[in-house]
This record gives sequence, C-alpha cells and structure tokens, in this order.
Amino acid sequence: MISHDLIVIGAGPGGYVAAIRAAQLGMNAACVELEPQLGGTCLRIGCMPSKALLESSQRYYELKQGLHADGISYGDVSFDLEALMRRKDGIVNGLAKGIDALFKKNKVTRYQGRARFAGPGRVVVEGIDNVELAARYSIIATGSRPACLKGVELDGDRIATSTEALAYPEVPEHLVVIGAGYIGLELGSVWRRLGAKVTVVEYMDRILPGLDSDIARDAHKIFTRQGLEFRLDCNVLGARVEEGRCVVEIEHSAPLHADRVLMAVGRAPHIDNLGLETVNVLTDKHGRITVDAHFATSEDGIYAIGDVIPGPMLAHKAEEEGVACVEYLATGYGHVNYDAIPGVVYTHPEIATVGKSEDDLKSSEIAYRKGVFHFRGNGRARTIDEIDGRVKVLADAGDDRILGVHVIGPHAGDLIAEAAAAISFGASSEDLARISHAHPTVSEALKEAALAVSGRQVHA
Repeated sequence: MISHDLIVIGAGPGGYVAAIRAAQLGMNAACVELEPQLGGTCLRIGCMPSKALLESSQRYYELKQGLHADGISYGDVSFDLEALMRRKDGIVNGLAKGIDALFKKNKVTRYQGRARFAGPGRVVVEGIDNVELAARYSIIATGSRPACLKGVELDGDRIATSTEALAYPEVPEHLVVIGAGYIGLELGSVWRRLGAKVTVVEYMDRILPGLDSDIARDAHKIFTRQGLEFRLDCNVLGARVEEGRCVVEIEHSAPLHADRVLMAVGRAPHIDNLGLETVNVLTDKHGRITVDAHFATSEDGIYAIGDVIPGPMLAHKAEEEGVACVEYLATGYGHVNYDAIPGVVYTHPEIATVGKSEDDLKSSEIAYRKGVFHFRGNGRARTIDEIDGRVKVLADAGDDRILGVHVIGPHAGDLIAEAAAAISFGASSEDLARISHAHPTVSEALKEAALAVSGRQVHA
C-alpha cells in the first residue's frame, strides 16, 4: 500500500487543479484518472474541442457570407472537415500534455486506472496501474456525464451525445438537437454554419433555461436569423433509428425525421462504481454528493468538488472549489464566492452572465435598478460589424451594489470578467461607471450600462 497526504479522484479542471495546489502547499498529492489524457471532460470531449470547432466554423461562415462591405473579394470558399477535426484534436493533445508537464513540475503522482474506495482512507486503483493507496484526505472530482431522456435510444452514432457530435464524420443533412441549453446551442451552431439544417427541440417555452429571460429572447431572435429552427414547448417522448434514419417522437406533434440526433438535455453527476457503499458518503435526490461549506462529505476525510456536488456544472467553478478545498485542509481557510461565478455561452454572439438575473430579483422581491446599453451605440462594435446585443447591469435599489451583469454581444465572455471582479469586491454601479475604459473598445458598453443605472448614459 502506497501512502499519500491527499488522493484526488479525477483529473478534470477541479481535480488536477486541486492536486497541483495541494502539492504547492506542501502535501504529498496523488491524482487518479481512468483516461490516458488528463484534463477530464472539459479538455478532452467538452469545453476545448467544442470551442475549437466553434472558432473554425465561425471563420468559415464569415467567409462564406462574404466580406464585400470591407472591400475584400475572393473566390469560392470551402472547408475540409478532416482538417477541422485535426486542428481540434491538436489543441486538445497540446493542452493535455501541458497538464502532464504541470504534474511533473509540481511533483504530483499520477495513477491511471479506475479508482474506488475500499473503506475510509483507502483507495484501490485498477487499470494500467494496479495499486492500493492510503491517504488522510481524499477528494472526489469525477465530474459529470451527459443526461438522457426516457425513450431516447442512444446508439453512440446516429442518436448520441455531445461527445459524438464533436466528431461527426460528415456534415449532417438534418440534425435534431434535443435541448436548447448552452451545449445544444453551441454544437447546433457549429453544424448549422457548416451547412446542416438544425432543428432545436426544447421542453420549455424558451431557450437557455436559467439565463436572464431578456437576454435569452435576444439570443432566440439572433439564432433564428442565423438559420437555427426552434421547436419550443415540446415534450420529446422518444427517439430511435429506423432504416438508417432517426425518428424523434414529440407529444401532440408529428414526428421529426433526421439523419442525426444530438441529446443535449444537461449533465448528471458521475459517481458510479466509486465504492461509496464502503464509506459514509451521502447523496441527495439528484445523485449529487452532499457536502458542507468546506466541501466535506459525511465521511471524515473525504471531500467532493465540481459537478458531483450542487451548483452550476462549470469548469471554473470546479477549479475554484478545488483550490478552496485544499487551502482549507492546509491552512484552515478556503472560500468560493458563488455570487461571482460567471457563465458563458460561446455562440456568436457570445452570451455571458454573472450574479443574479432580473428574473431572480423579481421572484425574490428584491428592489433593484437596471441599466441597459446596446452595442449598436458602441464605436468599436461598429468597426468590427458586431452590433447585435446589449449589456444589462442590475444594482440594488438601496446601496447601489451590483447584483448581476448580463451580456449578449461581441467578446461577452471577456467583458464578464470585469463584472465578476466588481461583484467580488462589492462594487456599486457608480464605481463601475467612474472607471475609465479605453476608447474605442467594446468594454465601454459595460461602463455605459453602469451609467444607465442612474440615467446618466452618454451614448444612448
């Protein structure tokens, strides 16, 4: 049996960051991962490959649409799908090797295999490495897997999840996406740009459930103009393959026929086969591990972070939890400000959000003031021909503290960082409005929205 101070199960963003930070704090840290590549779902089959395809497909789409207004002329534009996939895979491989190097640099021991608990303080690894490990502390960071609907027959090919949609061998003639969340919209956008007919089917009466409804309505209009077809308020009863074609059954509606179906109704905690029956680790009705404020489970010495515990299933949320968890173990202090965890949808335009939505504030009966600024009034947005969208700043009606910021428009994912920092430091809309923003930049739209909270916007 090999002993460590800390064993981290899972090498996704939460797990590998936790292991590295623990080593930096002087712990003898180990990380167990089943897959040959480190980085977890986010790096291997999620965040990074999808963003690579989003970037490549958007470049092609822009060229296909033409740059005549810029005075740029060229001949026919085509793409090589295999080359797109090679670029995606190259990015993933490079990043995964980078994590390997970080483990070596920080002296984190890596074990490859499936980990399971064999009682408190003991972890058995089975796979490339077959070892028994002992540690005072263990962190469960095994992430999540795609969720599914009853009646949908996944076959790993025609009817499949985001994993398979990242590597279709050809552009589908007709792709049906079940679920209008960020995964469905991102991958639906990729294949629409490359030429597929894309129909998005959603159970709710709106897209992007959970996001600010104003921003979601803006997105719905923009994505419809881009060619995505939406079927909202639809209950999918099942999906199957018949004679090489997919059939999607919808309650009170004619079935949809397509050559591929993407199942994108969210994700579920991945805690199967962990040997939790050998330790006192409790879960809730959603299959998530129950933890306290310091990520401790009901079993002494076992902690959990990331997608396996409550909260948004976001890579950066898991990273923050991993750092906070090991810093608490090492120093007695570790904290995550969940009011300042941003979220980004990497469509075009991007959508980004942090803090409370206007819907949240209304339902909680919190008095607030609102400032909105549209990108069409921003000089930099006009020079890059990205005038769709807006910035919304929500501030407390009493003390003016920023409660939430929501952006749909150019570079939204980058703009939201300033808003997250403002919320983290308890800034007011007045504070944000008083900061000098470089001109011309799209960041000026955030300043103008902050000014608009008190009716002082200049460029609208």
